[in-house]
Amino acid sequence: MAAIIDFVKWDTRPEEQLFAWKFPATNLSTYTQLVVSESQEAILFSKGQVVGKFGPGKHTLNTENLPILRNLFGIPFGGKNPFTAEVWFVNKLMPLNLDWTTDSMMYHDPDYQTMVPLIAKGRYGIKVVDAEKFLIKLVGTTTTFTASQLTDNFYGATVAKTKSIILQFIMSNKIGIKTISAFLEGLSESLRLSIATFWEEYGFQLISFYITTIEVDSNTDAGKMILKAMSQQSAQIIGGYTWQQSQVFELGDKAVDSIGKGNGQGGLLGAVLATNLMGNMSGGGLLNPVSYKNQETNPNVQNPVGTPAREVYCSNCAKKFSNNMKFCPHCGDPYTACPKCGADNDKDAKKCVSCGTGLSASSSFCTNCTSPLADGAAFCATCGKPVAAKEGCCKRCGHKLGSTPFCSQCGFKNS
Repeated sequence: MAAIIDFVKWDTRPEEQLFAWKFPATNLSTYTQLVVSESQEAILFSKGQVVGKFGPGKHTLNTENLPILRNLFGIPFGGKNPFTAEVWFVNKLMPLNLDWTTDSMMYHDPDYQTMVPLIAKGRYGIKVVDAEKFLIKLVGTTTTFTASQLTDNFYGATVAKTKSIILQFIMSNKIGIKTISAFLEGLSESLRLSIATFWEEYGFQLISFYITTIEVDSNTDAGKMILKAMSQQSAQIIGGYTWQQSQVFELGDKAVDSIGKGNGQGGLLGAVLATNLMGNMSGGGLLNPVSYKNQETNPNVQNPVGTPAREVYCSNCAKKFSNNMKFCPHCGDPYTACPKCGADNDKDAKKCVSCGTGLSASSSFCTNCTSPLADGAAFCATCGKPVAAKEGCCKRCGHKLGSTPFCSQCGFKNS
């Protein structure tokens, strides 16, 4: 027969993160001393029943504090009477380092108007308030119950409830991924109130619940593509260039790489490819721009007479359309052509997005090299050709003439 245990105690170790621990021996007596530390509660089970609960302090297990023993074992008062019972210790401290995370959840983002895979992470703190309910519903036949066992057991329920509440919250409030971090505090409180009743069923009290981050799931292919697109958009905004120009840069870089890697015929083809790409993508070409000014215009088409039809990118929706159209067929935005390269620009733009030419109504251009001219300039600053004088103005400086044959501004004889 196994020896009778006279002393029962549990020395907890904080690093173990144990919620419950069963004393290894079951042979007790009515003289056994039970020591329960602060933040602990001891529960005795015998023949499948709870025979006693003990809070912090030192207790002697006898029929005075365990009257049910007389019904189970027929133990009389007095004497060292043996009996069998399981002693469970429950840790009622509040751990604050339990992590949770969700798997990927698809959400239609109102800012980008596309499905975005999201993932959420956070922490929560709980404590046992009903040790008996906790042991009966969760522990079962094990000898210990750890924080990791808790998270494993409730992973499915936690993820399902958390995802449902997060998606309902951000969808009802039309929150996009660019601003979702500003709502984490309110969303965390909403989740805590919703999940608290779930934990009460198992003897727990949910003390705190925090969402630390909600972000695009970078482990999915869709998430990687979205993050790349967002990064490119940010770079374009900071750098001050358009999507069309970024395509020119990218294709131009590839063509230049082919020049460096190729030899003989390959290098020549790479050079031709680079020239053609940059010419076709930027409205007449960065290397050989097409002039759109000082030509007669057909009232039925947008592009000047004699200029071959080609495709340009809409400044509003970035889709291609022919330059013989007055409006973009995809979004209806009017085609506002640059007088120098023909690229489409916003109607209020001050400079061309492709070549940088000034687009103000008063802008004039050199008839020789098509460079923009400063107001009142007598000569082109780029090629030096004299500016054609307007009627009634000085041929040298462009100053308005009076009735005298000599210019009052520069003295040039205009007669």
